Amino acid sequence: MLIIGIAGGSGSGKTTVVKEIITRIPEDSVSVISQDAYYFDNGDLSQEEKQKINFDHPDSIEWDLLNAHLDKLRQGHSVEMPIYSYLTCARAEETVTVKPSNVIIVEGILILTNAELRKRLDIKVFVDADNDDRLMRIIKRDMMERGRSLDQVLEHYDDFVKPMHLQFIEPTKRYANIIIPQGGKNKVGIDIIAHKIKANV
Repeated sequence: MLIIGIAGGSGSGKTTVVKEIITRIPEDSVSVISQDAYYFDNGDLSQEEKQKINFDHPDSIEWDLLNAHLDKLRQGHSVEMPIYSYLTCARAEETVTVKPSNVIIVEGILILTNAELRKRLDIKVFVDADNDDRLMRIIKRDMMERGRSLDQVLEHYDDFVKPMHLQFIEPTKRYANIIIPQGGKNKVGIDIIAHKIKANV
């Protein structure tokens, strides 16, 4: 089993890179684990408290559960990945069954910040993008998917996304085996990763 970690700043194009990789490799040869599924359940907080949650800090993730799930997958067992909602800041009662595959992709902004998770990754990828491009994607995503106004998005970016990116995410670039500038537009970088995966499936 090959476990690949794909990190990068919010709005850098990680999800696009994952989708592009999947289109280039044999069907059903890869399973995807999303870091976002492992945010702690904060459904019991007030609406005001929920708005202050820092989703860009490593402490917001239940790393022990994520790492345990990766260990089970490597041992050949299926896991029940949580479903997390940014709207309710809670986990759903339902889960998603993730089956062991030849290749596991772990995707998320913070995955290279956790030393225990890094030990489990055979290939570490950092998707790089211009800050202005990331901000534009964040604005579109947060307004469409998370119900935030433009002012709320910009305030959240200034309070959380930008400082946490500089403090925690950008420094993890040094752990990467492969850096992909321009996100999903970098066809050569994606092809290189897909070629490596094909050698293992």
